Amino acid sequence: MAEKKYESKDIVVLDGLDAVRLRPGMYIGTTSSRGFHHILWEIVDNAIDEISNGFGDTIKIILNKDGSATVEDNGRGIPVDIHPTMKKSGVEVVYTTLHAGGKFNNENYKFSGGLHGVGASVTNALSKWCKVTVNKGGKQYFIEFHSFEDEHGKIHSGIPVKPLECIGTSKTTGTSVTFLPDEKVFGKQEFNFETIIKRARELAFLNKGLKIFVESKITGDKSEFHYEGGIADFVTYLVEGKNALFKQPLYFHASNKILDVEVSFISTDSYTENTFSYVNNIPTTEGGMHEIGFKSAFTKVFNDFARANNYLKDKEQNLLGEDFREGLVTVINLKMNNVQFEGQTKTKLGNPEARVEVENLSIQELTKLLDDKKNLSYAEIILDKAKQAAKVRLAAKKAKELTRAKNNAENFNLVGKLASSTSRDRLKNELFIVEGDSAGGSAKQGRDRRYQAILPLRGKPLNAEKKRIDQVLANEEIRTIISALDTGFGEDFDLSTLRYNKVIILSDADQDGAHIRAILLTFFYRYMKELITDGHVFIGLPPLYKVYKKDYEKYVYSDAELADAVASAGKGYMIQRYKGLGEMNPEQLWETTMDPQNRTLIQVTIEDAAQAERMITTLMGDDIEERKAYIQEHANFDREDTFMRDYKKFDV
Repeated sequence: MAEKKYESKDIVVLDGLDAVRLRPGMYIGTTSSRGFHHILWEIVDNAIDEISNGFGDTIKIILNKDGSATVEDNGRGIPVDIHPTMKKSGVEVVYTTLHAGGKFNNENYKFSGGLHGVGASVTNALSKWCKVTVNKGGKQYFIEFHSFEDEHGKIHSGIPVKPLECIGTSKTTGTSVTFLPDEKVFGKQEFNFETIIKRARELAFLNKGLKIFVESKITGDKSEFHYEGGIADFVTYLVEGKNALFKQPLYFHASNKILDVEVSFISTDSYTENTFSYVNNIPTTEGGMHEIGFKSAFTKVFNDFARANNYLKDKEQNLLGEDFREGLVTVINLKMNNVQFEGQTKTKLGNPEARVEVENLSIQELTKLLDDKKNLSYAEIILDKAKQAAKVRLAAKKAKELTRAKNNAENFNLVGKLASSTSRDRLKNELFIVEGDSAGGSAKQGRDRRYQAILPLRGKPLNAEKKRIDQVLANEEIRTIISALDTGFGEDFDLSTLRYNKVIILSDADQDGAHIRAILLTFFYRYMKELITDGHVFIGLPPLYKVYKKDYEKYVYSDAELADAVASAGKGYMIQRYKGLGEMNPEQLWETTMDPQNRTLIQVTIEDAAQAERMITTLMGDDIEERKAYIQEHANFDREDTFMRDYKKFDV
C-alpha cells in the first residue's frame, strides 16, 4: 500500500469562528442544557462586568417567543469606532474575533468575570443569528450576524450581514444583544426560566445595587432582583428554614491594590458549616486560597478574642477552626485580576497571593467587628457554640477511633453485609448501595463480581441534617457506608483512598426510596462533599414496568414512556409493574439497572452550591411548613421529575 503524502495542502485552516462550530465543547464545555445556557451567560457576564466596574445599574434578560434571548444593559456601550489594526468597528471585532476584548489589561475593567475574551464571539459563532444594538455618544448603532451553509456545504459562522451602521439617535447608553442558538449545534432546546432566575438572583446578591429583570414572552412570567444589602441579604436568603442565632448577618468589605473582598456570615444552630465563595462573580464551589485565607483569619481572631476576654483560660488549648465555624453560613465575594482556577471542574481559586491578602484584610476587619461593643453578643454566641462543638468533637474523635478499630478488625461492621468486588482497580470498581436485603440479594447474584460491590441497607440511615456528628457516627448504616468507602469523613475525608470510582444509590421508585436517596445525598453533601464535586455519586434508575408479549419485550422507565411502549406492542400485551427492586430477579436487575451497556445512571453534581444548600435545608431540615410549601409547589410524582430535579443530570 502506497504511503499517503502529507503536504501543506492537507492542513485545514478554519476561518474566523469556524473552530468554535467544529469543536464547541472546547469553548463551552458541552452542547447539553448547561452549554446552551452558557452562551447566554457569556453575554450576561459582559453586562455584569460593565456594571460591577461602575458603569450602569440595570440588566434585562428577555426570552422571546421565537426561542431567541435578549440581554440589555445600560452600561457604556461596546466601542463603535474603527479598530486601528483590524480596520473594522469595535463591535464587529468583539463579536467575530476570539480573544478580543477590553479585559486583558486593567484600564477599562478593574475586575472581570469574563477573563477568556471569547464570550461574545462564541455566542455569535453558535447562534443561527445574532443582532447587536449599541447606544453610545447620542447615537444608536446596529449590526447583524448570520451563520449559514454555502453551496459547497461549508459552514460560515457569525458572519456580519454588513458593517456596523448608525440607525438613529439615542438619549441612553448601553448594549442590547439578541441571539438565536443554532439547532444544528444544540438540537431542539429551550431556555429554562427557572435556571435563569436562579443565576440572576445570585448575580444580584453579588453585585450590591444591581437590578436584574427576567421576563419570558412565552409564558408571561416575570422576576425582578435587587438587593441593597448585597451578600448580607444573600446570607439571610441562605438561612431561610434554618434557626439563625443572630438577628442579622455580620458583614465587612475591604480592598487593597491586589484585590477587593467582602464577607458576610451568620451563626445557626445546625452542626455543619457552609461557605459559599465567588471570584469575579464565578462560583468557586471547590473553594481555594481565598477561603483558606478567611478561615485562618477567623480562627486567629476568635481565639485571640477568647483569650483576651477570658473565654479561654491559660491552661486551655486554642479552639480549632472547625469549632468556631460549626453552624456558620458564610459568603465570600472576591474580585481580583489574573485569576487562576484549578481543581476537577476549574472552580477552585489557586492564586497564592489571594490567601495572604484575604487573611490580612480579614484579620483587620474581623478585629474591628469584635471591637464594636454592639457585636459583643454575636461574638459570645459564636464562642459558646465553639466550646460546645469542641466537646462534641472530642466525643466524635472517640467514635471515629472506635470506627477505625472496627475497620481494622477485619471490617467488623461489614461482615455479612458488603459483597466486595474482586478487582483492585479503583477506576473500574463500583459500589451499589441498595435498599433492602431482598434487592441486595438479587444485586449480589446478578452483578459482575469483578468490578461491582454490593452494600445492602437493612434500615434507613440517619438524617445527617438534624444530628450532631457524634450522633451520625452512632448510626450503624452510616458507619457501614464510611467503612465501605474507606475515605474517612468530615475533616478527615481523603478522596485518594476511595475504593470505588462510582458510588451508585439504588433504591425503589417510591416515596420510601426517594427518602433514602435524600438521606444518603444529605450525608454525602454534609460530610463527604468532595465525593459529589469530584463526580463519584450516581443514582441508578430501575424500570417501572415491563411491557411484553410473545415476540415483544420492553422495559419502561417512566409513565411518559409507557403509552409509547404499549402502542409499539400492539394487541395482546401484558404489563408487569415493579413496585420495588426486590421484585426483579437477578438477571432482570443486571439487564436493566446494573449492566454498563444498558443501564441509565444520573450523576449527582453541585452546579449551584447555594441552591443545593437551600434544597437540603428545605427538604431535610426542621421547617415543616417550608417543606410542605415546596412540595405542594414543585412535586411531580412522575418518575422523570423526582427529588433530583434540582441537580444537574445526564446519562452515563
